[in-house]
Amino acid sequence: MDLFEEKPVNNKDLPLAVRMRPRTLEEFVGQEHVLGKGRLLRRAIEADRISSLILYGPPGTGKTSLAWCVAHITKSRYVAINATTSNVEELRKVIAQAKHKKASIGEKTILFIDEIHRFNKAQQDVLMPDVEEGNPVLIGATVHNPFFSLASPLLSRSLVVELKPLKENEILSILSFALKDKTRGFGNLKIKFDKKALAFLAKTCEGDARRALNALEVGVLTTSKSKDGFINFNLEVASESIQKKPVIYDKDEDAHYDTASAFIKSMRGSDPDSALYWMAKMLYAGEDPRFIARRI
Repeated sequence: MDLFEEKPVNNKDLPLAVRMRPRTLEEFVGQEHVLGKGRLLRRAIEADRISSLILYGPPGTGKTSLAWCVAHITKSRYVAINATTSNVEELRKVIAQAKHKKASIGEKTILFIDEIHRFNKAQQDVLMPDVEEGNPVLIGATVHNPFFSLASPLLSRSLVVELKPLKENEILSILSFALKDKTRGFGNLKIKFDKKALAFLAKTCEGDARRALNALEVGVLTTSKSKDGFINFNLEVASESIQKKPVIYDKDEDAHYDTASAFIKSMRGSDPDSALYWMAKMLYAGEDPRFIARRI
């Protein structure tokens, strides 16, 4: 018996967005600029030559999915932690487990760290020696620019890749696959879906595949069957299933200062339309009117 063996998770209990994570690069949708045929990242994954990878980009663009995909392709053990709740003790434990697996059965470990920018310098330093040796293989994910939020020594040992918001046709492809897949998706359910409804989700989610899949799952599972036994996923159901996306405007980080800066520059440049837009965004996000008044 393996002391580090993890308990299996019932696939049916997982959210649709988790179940539909790609297992191969052919299933992965989007990010052609780094995963297209002949691109560097694709070559590195297929050759199993990744020692450390930092992925950054907006939510729902495939950071977690790509890490899971890499682990599946390279037949590696996959361990995921979140930097907001992790600590040095947990990191040392995961690294010890990775070494045990490598020594006992020759299995590599993919260590996925979500929100890696939350780690302080000491926590990042703990990763350094073992990441340099490639055991575990680090894949970090962040929505922040890593060149500002991560330590230089860790960056120098990593391949840094930016992921971009998905296009509407790419979101449509993901939704269609989820509806047809009989093992992980809704392929075994009798669903009549309106193409306008799927197009609405693809547009409204603004490049966030997780948000689109969550809306699809809510709509399908909460809609009663009609007399003919089908679930009708129409435009009305789609609009109810996806909630309004919150404005990206944090209290004291990049989005806050970027928006304030754009507001000030719009006024200096005598561009009233832009100034009104940025002011409206700040007010809608809940900014203190006195903060705006001082900039005016």
